[in-house]
Amino acid sequence: MSDATLHDTTQNPDDFAVSISDSIESFIVAVTEVAKGDEPDSAVPFLLLEISQLLLTGGRLGAHEDIVPDERYEPDTGPEPDVDELRERFARLLDPVDVYSEVFDPYVPRSEPVASRISDDLADIITDLRHGLAHYREGRVTEALWWWQFSYLANWGPTASAALRALQSLVAHVRLDQPLDALDGLDTDSDAAGDEDRLAEEAGKVMAAEIAGPLGLHGV
Repeated sequence: MSDATLHDTTQNPDDFAVSISDSIESFIVAVTEVAKGDEPDSAVPFLLLEISQLLLTGGRLGAHEDIVPDERYEPDTGPEPDVDELRERFARLLDPVDVYSEVFDPYVPRSEPVASRISDDLADIITDLRHGLAHYREGRVTEALWWWQFSYLANWGPTASAALRALQSLVAHVRLDQPLDALDGLDTDSDAAGDEDRLAEEAGKVMAAEIAGPLGLHGV
C-alpha cells in the first residue's frame, strides 16, 4: 500500500496492519539476532539500518489518523517477556560507546542533556513492540495498531530517534576521523542535567580508530 493512499477510505485496512506488523516483527527478529553477538563487527551498521527502517514504520503510524481501539479497556496480554538478558547482551556488545548524551524534548526551552544507553533504548523499544504484537497475534488488530501508534508517540518513537542519532553520530565520528567523547564513565542514574563540565570530566577520550574495527565501521 502506498503511503499516498494512507487515508483512502476505500483501502483494505488489513493491508496497512499487515505491513506494520511485518515491519515490527522483522525489526524484533533482526535486532535479537544482532544481540547474540555472532557478528560483532556488523553490530553498529545493522542497528543503524534496522532502527532507520523501524522509524519509517513509526512515521507511517504517526501520520495516520488516530486509531481508536475496539474496546474501552485494553485486554490483558499476559506477562511481558523478560528483556534483561537482551539489554545485558547489548551493553556488552556496545561497550564502550553504549552511553550517550541526549536532549529529551527539543521543544522544551533550555532543555539540559541527559545520559542514556543504547542498550536500554533497544530493550525498551522491543518491549513496546512486543506488547502490540501480542495483541496482533491474538487477532486484536485494531488494538495492536492503537498500541503501536500510541506508544510510538509516547515512548518508542522518541527512544528510537535518540538511539538512531547516537548511532549516526558514532558513524560520523569514525568516518570523519574525529575523536569521540565516550560516555562510558557516566552513571546514567545520576543527575547530569546542566553539568557539562562533569560530563566532560567523566567522559573518557576514545579515538575513533580504536572503536571502528570492533564495531564494524570499516567499509560500511
